[in-house]
Amino acid sequence: MARKTSLVIITGPTCSGKTKLALALGKQYPIEVISADSMQVYKYMDIATAKPTLKEQDIVPHHLIDVIEPDKEFNAGMFAEMAQQKIEEIRSRKKIPIVVGGTGLYIKALIYGLCPAPPRSEQLRSTFKKIIEEKGISYMHHMLEKLDPDAAAGITQKDRTRIVRALEIIFLTGKKPSSIQKSHGFESPQINAKIFCLLPERSLLYSRIDKRVNEMIEAGLIEETKRLLDMGYNSELRSMQTLAYKHVVDHLTSSLSIEETIRLIQRDTRRYAKRQITWIKAQENIKFFDDIENAKLAIEKCL
Repeated sequence: MARKTSLVIITGPTCSGKTKLALALGKQYPIEVISADSMQVYKYMDIATAKPTLKEQDIVPHHLIDVIEPDKEFNAGMFAEMAQQKIEEIRSRKKIPIVVGGTGLYIKALIYGLCPAPPRSEQLRSTFKKIIEEKGISYMHHMLEKLDPDAAAGITQKDRTRIVRALEIIFLTGKKPSSIQKSHGFESPQINAKIFCLLPERSLLYSRIDKRVNEMIEAGLIEETKRLLDMGYNSELRSMQTLAYKHVVDHLTSSLSIEETIRLIQRDTRRYAKRQITWIKAQENIKFFDDIENAKLAIEKCL
């Protein structure tokens, strides 16, 4: 059967039902999922990232899950390159690739390609590392604020990877990363894609988030975080500073109660979902659905 669309993409905020939708499709169609999730790429980080279970992966094969150590760099460019390779591999097996995930930048990089930027400079990074060791990452963020306020506004003060990369681009090219991104424009898609977004009613979504956090605690999130720390993964790593992990680390290393830990994880996950929704709504050519069944019917027309 001929493919009607080059690529189907399922996106949406956390807890919107993306995996459930993919599994429903997988029971009827020969699909394989390419995960577009910036946290599910990390090994050993299973509970907080809501990775599909092994049983779910038996129903539908998943790719770009557990591909890198928690202390290694992973970015949108790496995702786009690996995802393109997986798309070709899946199609060579006469299967249907579907990209599923809520990391908007990864999806955008796959569809439009990345802005032209210089390769990393080990010499510069060595210099930056010494500065960070002496003055801290906040000093580097302040430097970026002076050189490119627009870029700095979109990067948190603890996001060492993105701060270093932005400064690296400035020192190597003499140009602001924000200006490079604006000139790129993301206007010419490299892939013909149909994007479907699951977007439940806000109160329902928040209720699901609160419930999932409780389920994560019951499933062993605290023990998983302890295990990561025991394996030598520093709490300052970018992967360990995301949502649930950073609050559990605070619980383990301070007097933060388990009740307050749960409340903070729920609060910050809701805030993260809100940012995801804002980002997604700003994009073009996305079809929105508030329930899985209607989204499934629409996607089936493209398969």
